[in-house]
Amino acid sequence: MLAQQKNDIAALIQAALAPFIAGTALAPTVVLERPRDPSHGDVACNIAMQLAKQLKMNPRELANQIVAAVLANPAAAGLVESADVAGPGFINLRVAASAKQAVVRTILEQGEQFGRGTAGAGKSVIIEFVSANPTGPLHVGHGRQAALGDAMASLFIAQGYDVTREFYYNDAGVQIQTLANSVQARLRGHVPGDAGWPESAYNGDYIADIAADFKAGKTVACSDSAAVTASGDVEDIDSIRAFAVTYLRNEQDIDLQAFGVKFDNYFLESSLYKDGKVEQTVDALIASGKTFEDGGALWLRTTDYGDDKDRVMRKSDGTFTYFLPDVAYHINKFQRGYAQAINVQGSDHHGTIARVRAGLQAVDMGIPQGYPDYVLHKMVTVMKDGEEVKISKRAGSYVTVRDLIEWSGNGDIARGRDAVRFFLISRKADTEFVFDVDVALKEGDENPVLYVQYAHARICKMLSLWTGGIEASLIDADLSHLSAPSETALLATLAAYPEMLARAQVELSPHQVAFYLRELAANLHSFYFAEKVLVEDEALKRARLALVVATRQVLRNGLAMIGVSAPQQM
Repeated sequence: MLAQQKNDIAALIQAALAPFIAGTALAPTVVLERPRDPSHGDVACNIAMQLAKQLKMNPRELANQIVAAVLANPAAAGLVESADVAGPGFINLRVAASAKQAVVRTILEQGEQFGRGTAGAGKSVIIEFVSANPTGPLHVGHGRQAALGDAMASLFIAQGYDVTREFYYNDAGVQIQTLANSVQARLRGHVPGDAGWPESAYNGDYIADIAADFKAGKTVACSDSAAVTASGDVEDIDSIRAFAVTYLRNEQDIDLQAFGVKFDNYFLESSLYKDGKVEQTVDALIASGKTFEDGGALWLRTTDYGDDKDRVMRKSDGTFTYFLPDVAYHINKFQRGYAQAINVQGSDHHGTIARVRAGLQAVDMGIPQGYPDYVLHKMVTVMKDGEEVKISKRAGSYVTVRDLIEWSGNGDIARGRDAVRFFLISRKADTEFVFDVDVALKEGDENPVLYVQYAHARICKMLSLWTGGIEASLIDADLSHLSAPSETALLATLAAYPEMLARAQVELSPHQVAFYLRELAANLHSFYFAEKVLVEDEALKRARLALVVATRQVLRNGLAMIGVSAPQQM
């Protein structure tokens, strides 16, 4: 059922209630739900049971009077086919066939805009995701963040929000020095396992690649910074550090490009120190009276804000703990005008939530409680040839996004990207996920992304066999012919798309799009085997063609929402 139709039915029930609540302080909100048993109707409402006691009426009698008023209302014509009362006072309504069929015309009229809303008009949101350290290739966890974050951004855009996709680079701290030391060790001829190899060094082959290019004096550049030319001097640790960071940022850019993900802004942790934002944050926290010194360190009373213990901000050696720049960064987000900020991160960041939010409350800048929102995802296990894959030669200790794309497409990057993006959002973020490369390579119904894409390609094939007209003319098709069970099921699923999108955005749950697409594809395949489209009866043929064109549009819209292609042939 379309949102407007749902609103109209709620208004009918509200109007039916008016005589009963007149003169009272009652202001009930009518909530419509889908019955668990489809035989009970299309929508159900328990408002009579909610109000009966306050109105001193029998709930079933009140429900019967509401039903009578709804059916007597002229506005119900063409919208409500029937209504009855079940049990102690549940109101069950059946939507008129013409109202169900109207979704086809709505889709044909709105095209790519079908399903989009305006709830976010005039609002801005910043979604931070991936945010990998520039110390190695992107791993599969980063891939899950990329798929989740990019789909989430699309969901917010679909509701009218002004969205910024941001990548936060942790380019300050010990891990950057470890990277430089690792490259320097390679330049000196050491390899992992040698006596001279640093214990904490990065062991992947990519370190050797960086060392070779540095020695050759090559120039590298990444998406948002100036080119860096290597000095080639093995003792020039500053040049090694700058070259290695830029080299790996460029490598990550290449991985993200292969994954079809683009960012609007890149934010460097080092800029927070360079611009004095970290020191300003320390000063603001001290001024708030929420800090204390102990053992030569500066602490923040995060327990005042629900944390399980107070946290060190500045260590006794004068260096900052990692959560302090996080607080400074999120102050910066708020000061840039983002009333809502969403961070997509691994579940290993769970411990930072309370302390970052505590810091943001302690500075007393009007930042709302619960800022920012967090979407934490659990780990991804990769299976290939029936066995778990734990390491990559290139990365040294983990499977990279690039590995996964190449494996899942058997060398076809486009196919691999579709499979990885679909698979990685096909489960709730907070559930562990097993990515089976063997399933991604299968050609049958067991492969979920191909199952959905094939539904789109199947429709394109049907339309290529139609020689009787042009698609644009189908908007005038007589949809009253769509009455078969498989057609009714398809109509209901199409109508559910806008509400599903809105719910997925509010709940920060892009997996709902993947769930929906699989259901829509299943309904299309069932329809295909149950009913012939290109029949002799011209009116019936045009109605069914209009239905499949509408289905193709929604499949295309939904796949685009999660960054997956909609092929015309397979």
